[in-house]
Amino acid sequence: MARSGGDAAPPRPEFRRRRELGAASARSLLLTVLGEFVLPGGEAVWTAAFLRALGLLGVEEKAVRQALARSAAEGWLAGERRGRRTAWRLTPAGERLLTDGTERIYGFGGPVGPWDGRWLLVLATVPETSRKLRHLLRTRLAWSGLGNLSPGVWVSPHPGREAEVRGVLAEIGVADTSTLFTGELGDLAEARRVARQAWDLDEIELAYEDFLDAVGALRPADEPGTFAAHTRLVQEWRRFPFLDPALPAELLPDDWSGSQAFALFHERHDAWRPAADRQWKAMSAE
Repeated sequence: MARSGGDAAPPRPEFRRRRELGAASARSLLLTVLGEFVLPGGEAVWTAAFLRALGLLGVEEKAVRQALARSAAEGWLAGERRGRRTAWRLTPAGERLLTDGTERIYGFGGPVGPWDGRWLLVLATVPETSRKLRHLLRTRLAWSGLGNLSPGVWVSPHPGREAEVRGVLAEIGVADTSTLFTGELGDLAEARRVARQAWDLDEIELAYEDFLDAVGALRPADEPGTFAAHTRLVQEWRRFPFLDPALPAELLPDDWSGSQAFALFHERHDAWRPAADRQWKAMSAE
């Protein structure tokens, strides 16, 4: 694949190819099933339905039960005993979590539109001794699409996210010690250099290439297989809103793989969703 700037990507170990679709944890796959099938239906679901669904994804019964228990302990699910069986329902907190995630997943990856050259610059630091707070700050700002330019300095080419970022800083408790600026930064060459410094664009593109390879290799032959393929598709796409800051085209390498991945995701999602829904309803009704 062609890359801008004339710098070839380092050789890539072949073992990294096509491994991503088998690497998800039971809890992560459960969240995907909850967001894709349970949230739209709004109904309680028997434990047996989750055992069947995640079983199609290669998850053992013990791991499924542990994932359900952990999700309940974290306040996302509520279990109700009905005789010898348990029915699980999303809590209001779980609905909010999954609704936000669904909006991110399906609202992500399309054309960004023309860029006016402006940046949002955030100066936010946390004491070295507060490791948990530093991790939280880094995670939340990355989820908001900011890149770490240098220690304590975060940037985004989307100044419109200032209100969101201020909210994040306030929630974490560092708003009073943080400073935000908006403005332009040199010419386009300087902007591209800053983008490559703040985000590992090569690593993000490798992730997209893995996605293209793995999803392109899926050939479900029946409805249970389509349910599994569809769930894996959404599971893998879920991580890109966190990995990819959705930079304007002006800041991206030529032939950006994210554009191809976006098209493939929606093509396969539209093709597989009807059969996946039928399979889920069949498993939930038994």
